[in-house]
Amino acid sequence: MNDAFRPHAFADESLLQQALTHRSAGPRHNERLEFLGDALVNLIVAEALYRRWPKADEGALTRARAGLVCESALAVLARELHLGDRLALGPGELKSGGARRDSILADALEAVVAAIHLDAGFEACRAAVLPWFAAGIEALPAGKVGKDAKTRLQEWLQGRQRALPEYTLIEATGEEHDRSFKVACGVADPPLRAEGTGSSRRGAEQQAAAEMLRLLEAADD
Repeated sequence: MNDAFRPHAFADESLLQQALTHRSAGPRHNERLEFLGDALVNLIVAEALYRRWPKADEGALTRARAGLVCESALAVLARELHLGDRLALGPGELKSGGARRDSILADALEAVVAAIHLDAGFEACRAAVLPWFAAGIEALPAGKVGKDAKTRLQEWLQGRQRALPEYTLIEATGEEHDRSFKVACGVADPPLRAEGTGSSRRGAEQQAAAEMLRLLEAADD
């Protein structure tokens, strides 16, 4: 196994095996470990940001953490650690390309974090996991993580006492492991519509919100 993925020798190899087993592959799967790992990842990253940015407010810290631990970001880390090559998947997931799917990869990464914690304790877990996020934390502008497009659009509308936007899924295309989403964002005052695309519905909504905000600001000039 890649050394970066295996930062310590497991005393209980069954924990690692369980962490890498999707529910489609058998009854002893990684969902409970994923639940615990989600909390651990959030804590480890939150603590790192808290120490790195002593003057940042709660909003900036929350936005930074959200960007670092979201599904797509965790899936990127999982790919860098070659988790997909190690996953145990049922026949259906194997056929549909589950080893490449963001949700499965992100869940497996969190499950591995929990496995390390249960095997060696929190300090060993933090020492192993924190380097995975080091580059992402280093790349953040100190204490100044901007709000996402949907939040900025909502605040723009609320500040002018206007109705909130509505998001509508136009279409979802592609195979299960390689989906593409198109979403429309509509506002009533003035009546405008913007569209966005992305590999997730959330990403498409963010793109649509950014385009809507551009249209509104142009119309407001």
